[in-house]
Formats: sequence, C-alpha cells, structure tokens
Amino acid sequence: MPSPLDVDIFIPCFIDQVYPETGFNMVKILEKFGVKVHYNAAQTCCGQAAFNSGYWDEAKAVGEKFIRDFSGNRYIVGPSASCVGFVRNYYDEMFYNSALHNEYHQLKRNIFEFTDFMVNILQVEDVGATFEHVVTYHDSCAALREYKLTDQPRRLLAQVRGLELREMKDNKDCCGFGGTFAVKHEAISTAMGEQKIENALATGAEFILSTDSSCLMHQQGYIDKHNLPIKTMHIIDVLASGW
Repeated sequence: MPSPLDVDIFIPCFIDQVYPETGFNMVKILEKFGVKVHYNAAQTCCGQAAFNSGYWDEAKAVGEKFIRDFSGNRYIVGPSASCVGFVRNYYDEMFYNSALHNEYHQLKRNIFEFTDFMVNILQVEDVGATFEHVVTYHDSCAALREYKLTDQPRRLLAQVRGLELREMKDNKDCCGFGGTFAVKHEAISTAMGEQKIENALATGAEFILSTDSSCLMHQQGYIDKHNLPIKTMHIIDVLASGW
C-alpha cells in the first residue's frame, strides 16, 4: 500500500475555478498532519460533466489524461465526493478491458475523498479546528450513493470546538443540483433547492456544510436570490478554521 504521508492532490473544476481557497485549506490540513503533498499542475477535469451529459467519447478522452496524470502509486486525495465517486464507479465502464485497465484499477484503489482519507487512512478525527457556529449538514447524493460515504464528515465535525450540528429534516434528499440537471430541468431543480434550504433554515443553523462544492454553489444561489439568513460552506473550510 502507498504511504499515507506522501499523497497527490486532485483539484476538481469547481474548486479550481470557483472555490480555490478550499483547495488551499485541504493542503493546510494535510500538511499539519505531516503529509507531503504533491500537485500535478497539468491535471484537469475527471470527465464527469461530459459523461453525465452523454458525451462518453469526450469523457473517456479526459479520463485517459486523468489516469496518466495520476499514474504514480501514491494516495490521491480530493475535496469532492462527487468527482472521486465518479472516478471510482464509472471509469470501470469506460476502461474495462482497455489498454488502461490495470492503471485504472490502481487509481481506483488509491483515490479517496478528503474526509474518508482523514478518518480511515490517516486515522485523524480531531484536526484542532474551532468554529463557534450552529451548522447543519447536507449529504450530497454522490457522497451517499456513489462514493458510499458514511459517518466520516460528522465524526470530524464532532471534534470541532464550539460547533453545534443540528440535523435537518430529509437531510439525505437531493438538493436539486445534479450537474447539468440544474440547467436542463431548472424548475424542478429550483423547487428541490427551495425544499432543502427551508429544511436547513428550520434548524436555526447559520451554515449548511457539505463535501461537495457543486451542491453548495446551487444552494447558495437560491439563498442569495432570496436574501435568506444562512450561508453555505465546504466542510474543509470549517476544519481549517481557528488554527
């Protein structure tokens, strides 16, 4: 097995283009626990957006580059259960019995979503964070149903000083983003986002947290449009607070 103290980081499109601070905070936390972080500046998209829109040939071309960009035998850590879950689950379909079949299977063994890596590989739950706010947590569809993330985010949040977690009603329901679903089915997507935000507001929380910035962006758009008294925040940014 590769060393947990020597890792590659995967920076998805949303983090790179919209939420770069979350990527920096991921590095900050990893380095605090003695991890040597490697960043391949040539890396690009994992191909999920094209795949979900039906452009499988284009997605496969992007996926081939992704496999080659992470061809070393190190753990790969990313701040998105959606993107990492896509690589773990759908590359099987794209690269089965191909020239990259073996390389993909090594990649699949090595790639982890950040909270899973912290809890189950580094075996760290208390990162020393302080965040004196009431929060609620959104379980993204990809985290639950594709990546199969369980209690890792909540175990990390339970150790954050000053943080109070209040679970919202129907916290495992979709927020309505769903990648290009939000564009193709705007009315349905907006209604689902509205329900999610109403459930979060009912808890009295100040922040909605998640492992997926895409879901948070969708929810923040609804919040901003309606001037609602709640904000979204990636769990990594909370874990990097107060130290």
